[in-house]
Amino acid sequence: MLACPICSAPLNAVDNGVACPVGHRFDRARQGYLNLLPVQHKNSRDPGDNLAMVEARRDFLNAGHYAPVAKRLAELAAERAPQRWVDIGCGEGYYTAQIADALPHADGYALDISREAVKRACKRNPALTWLIASMARVPLADASCQFLASVFSPLDWQEAKRLLSPGGGLMKVGPTSGHLMELRERLYDEVREYTDDKHLALVPDGMSLAHSENLEFTLSLGEPKDRANLLAMTPHGWRASAERRAEVIEAAEPLLVTVSMRYDYFVLQ
Repeated sequence: MLACPICSAPLNAVDNGVACPVGHRFDRARQGYLNLLPVQHKNSRDPGDNLAMVEARRDFLNAGHYAPVAKRLAELAAERAPQRWVDIGCGEGYYTAQIADALPHADGYALDISREAVKRACKRNPALTWLIASMARVPLADASCQFLASVFSPLDWQEAKRLLSPGGGLMKVGPTSGHLMELRERLYDEVREYTDDKHLALVPDGMSLAHSENLEFTLSLGEPKDRANLLAMTPHGWRASAERRAEVIEAAEPLLVTVSMRYDYFVLQ
């Protein structure tokens, strides 16, 4: 199942790690994950989300604010009942763990390019195979998966297509144009418009949209820490001015915001 990120040969278990027939070896970290991101494939010293972003997201999600988003994703995964699945861009593993709970008999893998994220993610479910890896070079065999999840994450569509076996599918979860609108209106003088279905133009030949739905609910954030974590885990944490961010965090009244998610499922013919 695992493929060498350097030569693409199969990786097999050896001692406390994996190795390919050519001799490329990757040891398992004490936390339990495998680092399959060679130095030559990094674009920076520590790619991906930094520690502050990871911990902010972990604390915010652990507080249950996005629980309906994860619950619906797990339900949709269970409906498809794959034998093997992968969470691409798993972050600190909140959504991954709930997919795993919904698919107790399936073989689960999860990867992210951020070391800080994966170090924390692998504590959520040691039974999964956790990987530090690039989504542009996923170290898994061709046509080896029946279900892929991509939640709030960039995606390499050709890699997704390569990983799927015929009839398998990709569940892409991301915000609609109305997501966190009330927060954006407080942070910016002019709210930037964006199209939430532009990814449909990127779907490669041989894959087609089989299911689409939206989930929307209102979130009330009364604690300053929760509002600070929400800002820190989004681009608004550095795009918005420090003054506007402070006004949101320190406000006396709760922050009421709309959570609006889109679930699109693409099947490989």
